This record gives sequence, structure tokens and C-alpha cells, in this order.
Amino acid sequence: MTFKRFGFAATTTALLIAFPAEAQSAAALAKLDAAQMSIPAARAKTFKGSALTVQQNLRAGANYSRQVVSYQSDGLRINALLTVPNGTPPKGGWPTIVFNHGYIPPAEYRTTERYVAYQDAFARAGFVTLKSDYRGHGSSEGEARGGYFAPDYTTDVMNALASLKADKRVNPARIGMWGHSMGGFLTLRAMVIDRQIKAGVIWAGVVGDYNQIINEWRSPVPASIPPAVLALRQKAVARYGTPQANPKFWNTLAANSYLRDLGGPIQLHIGTADKDVPVAFHTSLAAQMKAAGKSVQSYVYLGDNHNLSRNLSTALSRSVAFFKANL
Repeated sequence: MTFKRFGFAATTTALLIAFPAEAQSAAALAKLDAAQMSIPAARAKTFKGSALTVQQNLRAGANYSRQVVSYQSDGLRINALLTVPNGTPPKGGWPTIVFNHGYIPPAEYRTTERYVAYQDAFARAGFVTLKSDYRGHGSSEGEARGGYFAPDYTTDVMNALASLKADKRVNPARIGMWGHSMGGFLTLRAMVIDRQIKAGVIWAGVVGDYNQIINEWRSPVPASIPPAVLALRQKAVARYGTPQANPKFWNTLAANSYLRDLGGPIQLHIGTADKDVPVAFHTSLAAQMKAAGKSVQSYVYLGDNHNLSRNLSTALSRSVAFFKANL
């Protein structure tokens, strides 16, 4: 599989385990335990974040400032791209959106080169936005090994959220999340971990349960992924059994099992020609949310790809309007 590049996004989620080949050690990977991914384990953890420390001032946007900032997550310095609207903030602080990007080979990732059009649309609309680089991406510290069978990226997202809640420019009661692809997986997890997240938008999200992720995700795997990484899923299955044999365990890992705990609505987008994420993930989650009595909006774009390139303006407009209505 080749990685697609669209200027604002370069992503593939065709990995059953979205761990990169770079900066990995077999010893570190061997210590990973799928049980660390459970929603109860995440809820039991304290996410403190830190002050957002400016690393670099960037060229301003149309009506907002741009900076590379950093925050702390598990003792690691995680970089992020922060935008802040110009002018006087509303009472209580600016409404804010945490951006969770999709899988990008960490060695290729650059803070200022991905999701530019996405982040700009929300920044122009008067939202503070923060796009975390996740550990091991770009200049962030740590190893890029998070994803679907390790809690690292979830932890980085939750600490980004905690850092924003403590920032005086941000209204902590008006924070939402946007996620693409693997970032959609992280967004859904974050929203069931923390009910204070008011709304979420997920594009082409990896939002199936673990039975779907393990058994229904049929995509080729890049040859660059080392055997030690590919063995993590097999290791989890060997220890805990398959999702069919041990649903009690695997359900504790899936955000889908905790949808009744959502604190706000979700808007879903996907294209029918998405070659990276099955449309079934999208439709299953929409049905599960309705069954749980939760508000969901579903948009399926005929013939569009993983990045919704043919309907980008429409999808962005719908997403901005959704956040304006719910934050």
C-alpha cells in the first residue's frame, strides 16, 4: 500500500494495528498488554496535562494566531498546533475543538503540513483548535506505538484535553473533538472516558468494535511494518481469546460498549469509495448510538474517498455548523 498525500492530509488506516515501523523495540512492544486499552482503565487514570508552552510562533491565519506549542503527557513533551481567534473572547472563554489526526507514518509527520484546510475552517469560525502530534510524531518525545492495542495516543489526547481545560483562553464547558480515521477512534474513546466533551465530529473513523476491527477490516498491510508489531494483535488474542470467545474482555476495550455514557451528540461522515475504512464501521456506530438513545447525525458521500476530497467544503461546512450548534 502506498500512503496518499493530499496536502492537508496524508493518512492510511489500513493497519489492524496502527503502530509505525520507526523507533520501535521488540522489548518495549513485548511489554504492551491489550488490557491497558480498557475504558475502565482509562477512567481510573488521572490526566493532568500542563500549561501550553510556546515552541514557535507561526504565520497568522485570516483572523487567528497560530503557534506550535507543547504540553506534558506521561512525562513526555508532546507538540501541537494551536490556533486562537483574534479579538476579545466571549464570557467564559473561547469554544474549543481538539483535533485528532489519522494515521500518518510518524517519520513523515510534520506539525504544520497536515490537516491545514480542516483546522483553518474551524479557526476561521471562531474556535480555538489544538492538533496534537501524538508521541513519536514529528518532534514530540516518546515512541509512536499507540493506536488500537496500546493506550499511548489515547493518553496524549486526554492530556491535550486537560491542558486546554486549564487554559484561561478556553471555556472548559465548551470543548468538542474532531477526529479523522484513527483520530475518529481516539475521539470516540475520549468522549466515553470524559462526559464533559460536549460534541464530536468523526470523519472516516475507525469506530467499529474489536470484533469488526479484528475480523472485518480487510486491507493490505505495508511490508514496512515489522513482525514484532504485527504480532501484537495475535498476542492479545492468544492471551484473551477472540472477541467471539471472550466478548466480556474485548467489550471493555471498545468505546462502542459505553455509548450511553456520552455527554453529547456525534456527527459522522464517510465516503462510499473509502479504501481504508469500511463504511460498515460508520453505519454500525450510527445504529448503536440510536439504540443507546444518543443523538447522531450521519452523512455518507457517494463515491468519495477516505479524505472526502470531493465533498470537502460540504463536510467542513456541516462540521462547523454542528459545533456552532452544540458548543
